[in-house]
Amino acid sequence: MAVFAGLMLGSLIASLNMTLVAPALPTIVAELGGLADYSWIPISAMLASTIVTPIAGKLSDIYGRKPLYMAGIVVFAVGSALSGIAPGFWFLVFARFVQGAGMGFIMPLSQAIIGDIISPRERGKYQGVMGASFGLASIIGPAAGGFITEHFTWRWLFFVNLPIAVVTLIVIWFFMHVPNERRQHSIDVWGSVTLSLGIALALLATVWGGVQFPWNSWQIIGLYGAAAALLAAFVWVEMHTPEPVLPLHLFKSRLFTFSNVASIGVAMSMFGAIFFLPVFVQGVIGNSVTNSGAILVPMLLAMIVSSVVGGQLISRTGRYKAQLLLGLALMGAGFFMLSTFSIGTTNQETIAAMVLIGLGLGMTMQTYTLVVQNSVSRADMAVATSTTQLSRSIGAAVGLAILGTILTQGLATSITRYLPPSAVQKLQSAGNGSSAAAVFDPAQLSHLPPAIAAAIRHGLADALHPVFLAGVPIIAIAFIATLFIPEVPLRQTAHVAAGKQPAAQ
Repeated sequence: MAVFAGLMLGSLIASLNMTLVAPALPTIVAELGGLADYSWIPISAMLASTIVTPIAGKLSDIYGRKPLYMAGIVVFAVGSALSGIAPGFWFLVFARFVQGAGMGFIMPLSQAIIGDIISPRERGKYQGVMGASFGLASIIGPAAGGFITEHFTWRWLFFVNLPIAVVTLIVIWFFMHVPNERRQHSIDVWGSVTLSLGIALALLATVWGGVQFPWNSWQIIGLYGAAAALLAAFVWVEMHTPEPVLPLHLFKSRLFTFSNVASIGVAMSMFGAIFFLPVFVQGVIGNSVTNSGAILVPMLLAMIVSSVVGGQLISRTGRYKAQLLLGLALMGAGFFMLSTFSIGTTNQETIAAMVLIGLGLGMTMQTYTLVVQNSVSRADMAVATSTTQLSRSIGAAVGLAILGTILTQGLATSITRYLPPSAVQKLQSAGNGSSAAAVFDPAQLSHLPPAIAAAIRHGLADALHPVFLAGVPIIAIAFIATLFIPEVPLRQTAHVAAGKQPAAQ
């Protein structure tokens, strides 16, 4: 139980890291600047986690779970401390990257350690408790993050991780005795390098395109070209390495392929809602940071409830496809509601849309993992599960990059439509991001004439409209991909026999 408590604490701080910070991001960019590059704060953490996660398990097979898990906590704590003292926007982005690298070790290794020390028969209830810790973080994180930011400072959102990390390290050091069966593995270094660099360059081009450089400039075309070359090299490496980080043979199964495509779409829309809704609630409606965090709670609570109920229904019927399609339809309806919001939108309308999205997320997020695990042999179970997690990480990072670019490009023109020419010239000299960030900072807002403040709110609402509308086609693609997933009845045995696959693939 002491070991399990250490795992719970580690997973809790990693889970809180995402939900705690989300409602505070508008306040952070108001103080540090960088609204035009807003999405890089969450993207940096997710990108680092995406890079680290695929190799964390294999490194722990070679060097042991305990030292790698403790190293992940230390890296996460260092990233938290650097984030808390960040003097500027891009320093914070770097610090968040360090945090994400720690998360890339903590999350997968906590599951691996449970598998090492707990029998399969007992494992389910412990993993259920671990899942509950994520649910707890999802519920209390946004509200707590808003409260801490409003009554103390956003820097404490990162400093609070430090005492928890110290306690976790003490517990793990003294009580965790995990059997270390040393396994010989070849680490797919080149696969990890080409994949991570390819994704990073593609994200950089997406965020910079139309903002720092025109879309047809040599810089953007060059970045996309380099990303394509690296990803092509990644495919070649995976075809020739003995232990690929992402085995391509799994994609021969259309069930596996379309499940991962749909997972990418769901992750893109989920993190888009979590990180961009606080911008609308604070910047357009004018709510406090605490209230904007509280508005995320109904979505996350609905997600937990529908996940539990949906899981019970799947267990009883053995069927999942109708639930996946219903969940995606609810998410699409929620995003369509968000896309119609304006400066006159109320908190109640916002909560209704978030509940729809939350219900849909609960029905889909974990179900795709279950579908994949049901379709692979025991030999491929771990790598198939980690590939699904990798798809989510990639989807979250790509989604935030695309939606952040849409917001930035919208801000360039939307605010000026509501201002007289003299005010437009003054605000343009300060930068569109700077002018829009003023509505998140009470000190700046108090110095703006009411007409200017109202114009910024109107412009921000206009800029966010295509951000939320973009979620609809993303979910539509996930819906179409799900239609192509063959519904294989869930088996009642633990694993598919090696070399065999369920029918209809």
